[in-house]
Amino acid sequence: MSGSAEAPEPRFGVRGAWPAIASYAVLRVLGVGVVWAFAIDRRRGLPQLLGGYDAGWYAGIVRHGYDTAIPLKPDGGLAMTNLVFFPLFPGLIAAADPVLPGGPGAAGIAISWLAGLATAWGLYAIGAHLRDRGTGILLAALWAVLPHAFVESMGYTETLFTALAAWSLFAMLRRNWITAGLLCMLAGSTRPTGSALIAVLELTVLTAVVRRRDGWRPWVAGAVAPLGLLGYLAWVGHRLGRADGYLHLQNDAWKMSYDLGQYTVRSAYVLLTEASPLALYVVTLVVVVAFALLILLVTDRVPWQLTVYSGLILAMAFFGDSYYNSKARLLIPAFPLLLPIAAALSKARRPATGVVLGLLTLVSAGYGVYLSLVWTCSP
Repeated sequence: MSGSAEAPEPRFGVRGAWPAIASYAVLRVLGVGVVWAFAIDRRRGLPQLLGGYDAGWYAGIVRHGYDTAIPLKPDGGLAMTNLVFFPLFPGLIAAADPVLPGGPGAAGIAISWLAGLATAWGLYAIGAHLRDRGTGILLAALWAVLPHAFVESMGYTETLFTALAAWSLFAMLRRNWITAGLLCMLAGSTRPTGSALIAVLELTVLTAVVRRRDGWRPWVAGAVAPLGLLGYLAWVGHRLGRADGYLHLQNDAWKMSYDLGQYTVRSAYVLLTEASPLALYVVTLVVVVAFALLILLVTDRVPWQLTVYSGLILAMAFFGDSYYNSKARLLIPAFPLLLPIAAALSKARRPATGVVLGLLTLVSAGYGVYLSLVWTCSP
């Protein structure tokens, strides 16, 4: 017998993850509480702040259903349509609305808060699986104090998608194929960025098939994973009477497309040569930091699935030819970028870790006040 015992495997259930879930909840309540304190002074209601912009679109889908066609502007041009929003989140709102007070808007906020707790649990599971419990706890805490973390508490899809992505990636890492495929399918029903997760799963499946591992299960996961995304694209195409219906409404109604990063580079150049709002400078800084963190992630010897997933999310945000102000928000699901920081903080002295988390909490809460009470566009 060996004189030294192997370290026990971390517990991934709620009993093991509760410090991460509690840390996330406390930090988000603190951030929202700061916004609420400032909102009272401005005579703004918290439900209004948490339920604005895209959250209003989702509530509208629950109240009135999806558009039957792309609406027209008075000049005959195509107007924005709710067909661009994927169905899982409004479907959950519709299911929760009858049992929760406050209408669809409040139901959407509640779902986002619950999804945030599920995300914290999933981030803990990944961090503990790859490193240790401290890394898992800090990964959830860092995600709670991102500059745009206020969005995590709004009736937006970022928290729901990140929860599904985190648990799907965790299932991939542990070769729980059916679970990974089903969660990936749901993620693809939540946001277009589900395509990044689907790509990672299909590559993982291909690797398993080539190596002849786990029998039929990878095949099933690979077949199931894209059904949510492809199903909604097919439904939109059928409703609009054209196979490229979703691309049509995205390009021509919402004016969203992809280039080789020219729009992003041009916008950043303008920020360097002209006075611009604070939000756009913060977005630029977040994108630059994200690239730096991706480089660290590549050198950190984490499973390639996490690196590729983060790289694809970053690429989709960077190459997007519209809504520069939303690029940082689109990076919220790229949580693996925080892994190197979480691992480093878990090894640091507690006072140093506390100072870093405290500073990030202060910045996140303050920027949440700016986004909700000063900035007049979608976060």
